[in-house]
Amino acid sequence: MGDRGGTGGSRRRRTGSRPSSQGGGGPAAAEEEVRDVGAGGDAPAPDKDKDGGANVGSGPWDLRCHRVQDSLFSSDSGFSNYRGILNWCVVMLILSNARLFLENLIKYGILVDPIQVVSLFLKDPYSWPALCLVIVANVFAVAAFQVEKRLAVGALTEQAGLLLHVLNLATILCFPAAVAFLQESITPVGSVLALMVYTILFLKLVSYRDVNLWCRERRARGKTKPASAGKKANGAVAQRAGTVSYPDNLTYRDLYYFLFAPTLCYELNFPRSPRIRKRFLLRRLLEMLFFTQLQVGLIQQWMVPTIQNSMKPFKDMDYSRIIERLLKLAVPNHLIWLIFFYWLFHSCLNAVAELMQFGDREFYRDWWNSESVTYFWQNWNIPVHKWCIRHFYKPMLRRGSSKWVARTGVFLTSAFFHEYLVSIPLRMFRLWAFTGMMAQIPLAWIVSRFFRGNYGNAAVWLTLIIGQPVAVLMYVHDYYVLHHEAVTGEP
Repeated sequence: MGDRGGTGGSRRRRTGSRPSSQGGGGPAAAEEEVRDVGAGGDAPAPDKDKDGGANVGSGPWDLRCHRVQDSLFSSDSGFSNYRGILNWCVVMLILSNARLFLENLIKYGILVDPIQVVSLFLKDPYSWPALCLVIVANVFAVAAFQVEKRLAVGALTEQAGLLLHVLNLATILCFPAAVAFLQESITPVGSVLALMVYTILFLKLVSYRDVNLWCRERRARGKTKPASAGKKANGAVAQRAGTVSYPDNLTYRDLYYFLFAPTLCYELNFPRSPRIRKRFLLRRLLEMLFFTQLQVGLIQQWMVPTIQNSMKPFKDMDYSRIIERLLKLAVPNHLIWLIFFYWLFHSCLNAVAELMQFGDREFYRDWWNSESVTYFWQNWNIPVHKWCIRHFYKPMLRRGSSKWVARTGVFLTSAFFHEYLVSIPLRMFRLWAFTGMMAQIPLAWIVSRFFRGNYGNAAVWLTLIIGQPVAVLMYVHDYYVLHHEAVTGEP
């Protein structure tokens, strides 16, 4: 620094100019100054340059430049800012996938065909069986509503109401499955969409029946209490102005709000947002449009050729080529799955919630930080998780089941619906989806037992990246053998 180096600089100059007769001079004086600085008394801090480091050759402070410290990659260092490495990983991921996509374009050309997408939903432009199934679903919703109306006024006994609900719910699952399996004009994609609508309706009506039953039980208990006791409705301590109580909730307006709301769990009074945010809604709608096109393009351009090229190794049972095709399919499959997650759970559900002013927007949690399989299934699909806990897991615990039995029951139910949504549209029963879901139980034990922390998170990601392509290849192979080889093998 210059002549105007501050108090510290002037002190150093005065100290350095002391005669040797007063301080011993030479190395002794330097040693004394170093002791003063090391003692941390009132010695001034060393001058720093504009980069924050001490000036070189500016006094005795350059005699000490080391201290006890760990390398940044050591766990004891406490360092956690790896943002640059994360950005590097993202750049490398983009570059590697860009190379794969360019290779795909050079090898196959442009395969994206919007007309082919339409044919996935319709075989005959004058026959719309999937849409008709969706419209007919209103009949079952109205039937459940009418049963609840009669139960509320005492026109039906609880046993008769339960029997009617069970018949209605069983028909909801069996009727569309029979149509999808027997109706030749319905496509697999259209069948999947129709069955998804009926599955959601099934789960919603189970919740609708349970909550109204709980309200009737609470009303019956309230009649035995003194009139001065405050009634509790829908979990609230006291009735507030503007809230709905049972049985005033039994209206078509309330029913259809619940059926269209982005939740599977019924309440008498849903949390509501104050207004519709138009900019937020527009962003979600644009995301829905963009990611829909992106998913279709990636499936046609990237996944379909890889799947088609995987049939010969499966036919020849060439295991090395099968593994190579599996790993090649894992990248586009996982990328499409991630895009689908964002498209459904963030863009679509938030758009519906904004239109309906539905206040609870927790559709997912930080499943990407999962260090166990159990944590992943508890946090990646919150609407389904809430339904399972509220209407399946806790009721089983109240009936005396153990936690392990209740948890196994939840996975069994999930496995059934996964197989229901795959086997019936494909018109074949191979139980790959069912087996994959039930395999989550021992997998959850293995990951929690042998993998912890970052290793557990890596294990969860590995199962997601590899597990899904295995199921996809199994179903595609069996579908190809059943429909294409059987046709070509006919005399």
